[in-house]
Amino acid sequence: MPAWICETCGVQHSDTDEPPDGCPICLDERQYIGRHGQRWTTLGELRAERRAEIREDGGLLGIGCEPEFAIGQRALLVDNVLWNCTPLLDGMEDVVAERHGLRAIAIDHPHFYSTAVEWSRAFAGVPVYIHADDRQWLMRPDPCYELWSGEELDLGGGLTLIRLGGHFPGAQVLHWAEGNALLAGDAVAVASDRRYVSFMYSYPNLIPLAASTIRGIADKLEPWEFDRIYGGWWGEIVERDGKEAVRRSAERYIKAIDG
Repeated sequence: MPAWICETCGVQHSDTDEPPDGCPICLDERQYIGRHGQRWTTLGELRAERRAEIREDGGLLGIGCEPEFAIGQRALLVDNVLWNCTPLLDGMEDVVAERHGLRAIAIDHPHFYSTAVEWSRAFAGVPVYIHADDRQWLMRPDPCYELWSGEELDLGGGLTLIRLGGHFPGAQVLHWAEGNALLAGDAVAVASDRRYVSFMYSYPNLIPLAASTIRGIADKLEPWEFDRIYGGWWGEIVERDGKEAVRRSAERYIKAIDG
């Protein structure tokens, strides 16, 4: 039985003979059903049509999909942890082995869950760290998922998951102490003007977050030092002054939303 993949969000669902009636992630108000209706594909079909794109991005190894698929995010490898997920891993086994293997996967929020179970199984069942507040969005439940609670989780090697909430209750970022960096996605989104970041309940449907929520996100990041912020897509990087970028972005957002 195939594990069906939603063509709009790119998230893999449980194995069934027939595809589900709809994708709960895309039926949620933060996402959407594509203009041509609910469509499904499989990993086999994706492999026939696309390939994994592997290249450096801001000094880290990035993994994406070419041609772009669904939301189009790319993943990053840092200290043997894969941050976020993309559909295809073909060819990644040798690349990761050259960098001394993979010890864990951590994912920002449900829109990026992609084929995380496939990745885990390809690398000896490494754990996939998801915040417990987002457990309802696991479309393909599997023992590989480690549902953690609280506000911070130490992954070792100077890597720490920080729950920010906002975009999703369990939305998280990865702090990388050695690189003086924050790896993000949609919990903190790098803006096109890369001196700023943004925060939204829904990006495609343009639903803002409350000012109090933004202040809470900024306050949670205040104790952490970081100069660079990696966003969720190729080239989306705040190169310097990242902590100040969060501060001024939060203040700008709050000023705009409060009128």
